[in-house]
Amino acid sequence: MITRNQLSMADIFSDCQDILDLDKPHFLDLLENHINLDKIVPASFREHFYASTGRARKYSLESMLWALILQRIFSIPTDTMLLTFLHYSHHLRQFCGFDKVPDPSKITRFKQDFCDDLQVVFDRLVDLTEPICRQIDPEKAAMSVFDSTGIEVYVKENNPTFLNTMIHGLKAFAKAKGPGGSFNPYKAAYARMPSRAEAEPQAKQQYVNGHFCYAIKAGIVSNGLGIPGAVELYDDEYFAAHPDIVREKKSDSPDEDKSVGDNKLLIPTLKDFFKKHPLIQPKAFPGDSAFDAIETYKALLTGDSFGKDRHFSKAFIPLNSRATPMKTDYTVNDAGIPCCPNDPELPMKPEGNTSHLRCGIPTFKFVCPKMTWDKGEDGKYRRVCHCGNPCTTSKSGRMIYIYPERNLRMYPGAIRDTDEWNQTYRIRGSVERTINHFKNSCCLDGRRTRNPKTLHADLLLCGITQLITVLLADSIHQHQHIRSLKKLVA
Repeated sequence: MITRNQLSMADIFSDCQDILDLDKPHFLDLLENHINLDKIVPASFREHFYASTGRARKYSLESMLWALILQRIFSIPTDTMLLTFLHYSHHLRQFCGFDKVPDPSKITRFKQDFCDDLQVVFDRLVDLTEPICRQIDPEKAAMSVFDSTGIEVYVKENNPTFLNTMIHGLKAFAKAKGPGGSFNPYKAAYARMPSRAEAEPQAKQQYVNGHFCYAIKAGIVSNGLGIPGAVELYDDEYFAAHPDIVREKKSDSPDEDKSVGDNKLLIPTLKDFFKKHPLIQPKAFPGDSAFDAIETYKALLTGDSFGKDRHFSKAFIPLNSRATPMKTDYTVNDAGIPCCPNDPELPMKPEGNTSHLRCGIPTFKFVCPKMTWDKGEDGKYRRVCHCGNPCTTSKSGRMIYIYPERNLRMYPGAIRDTDEWNQTYRIRGSVERTINHFKNSCCLDGRRTRNPKTLHADLLLCGITQLITVLLADSIHQHQHIRSLKKLVA
């Protein structure tokens, strides 16, 4: 006989609740169990958010933050699409704590009103993740890598139709002049493009990722693991706070413009970074040839810029072809290695970084390339030069000592074209991968906004998402996911 039990509304609700809990995505469970925003968000942010405005907040601070973080984790490109996801996903609404999905204007106002508070959250996460990075790889964690990029804004000048319309009109003009003219409509069109966007003057014409566009410049400092430590938007507000940065007009070369700009932004960005995080001790700076300037080496390798005992010991920056290497009584190749006096094409052999002087000044020692260590009759090994045309009467051959302090550009704490140099310089690409992650995975590129405050908030939220990724990967003991959680989301 089949027994029948009468179901109550409480039983039905309990069964539905169990089904929802069991069907909850595993990734949301990981975030809920391992990430506590209460310990991350500072009290100043809460006081600012919940300040008396005459009416109570309809949406909590944690709800707004989680929604914007999940937007970047799931690579949701627009705020409108994020709200659509929240409308149709019970799990996302429940996780964020939304009883009702907010309006798009709420998202925008949150970014603009609390951009400075998001900066404080980002800086706090940097301090929380720095010990994790040192635990994973101490050498890469002690590196600082800087690069800049441009965030395209939503203006008519970035629409291809704007340029194509101009080219079409100039082609008609060239056709009216008849054949044989030297008029180039494409060159004339680019020359007529304005230097700033009409709707947002802070968006300037830049050469980004192989094409001209109207963008606001941004900079990112990451360690050798590709984990961001500083994100800056170089808008008018930033330059007002740094009046020492001199901005110049465009030159004829877009690549030269980028190098000049990056070189001037590097030191102020690093100064702010180290001031906010006094426990981070820099050791090595891998950078591209845009930073190859004598003033940059002095700022990086001496304690004048960042304070006492706060400077890099090595800078891995390739020589730029626009400068000339140092010349002495012997020949020095492009890598800064002295060559044999009798054969300018034969580089001498480096024999380590030594300090043979009583004053302790570090030196680089180079020996004759035809010198070998031979065993003598007494059983001891000594240097013996086997050159048929020796340039010195010494049996050990010619030895040259280089003093890096006299030329930091040629000898920035390391010898060029060595295994150490080549292996360390490859790490410079980590910051480029971070920028690519921000623009593509976190959908920073293609944002339909032109407001610098909103763009700055979006940039900070990309950094916050990346650092929360580090905390989650460390909590579940999967350090291979510190840069991306895509596999966990799948």
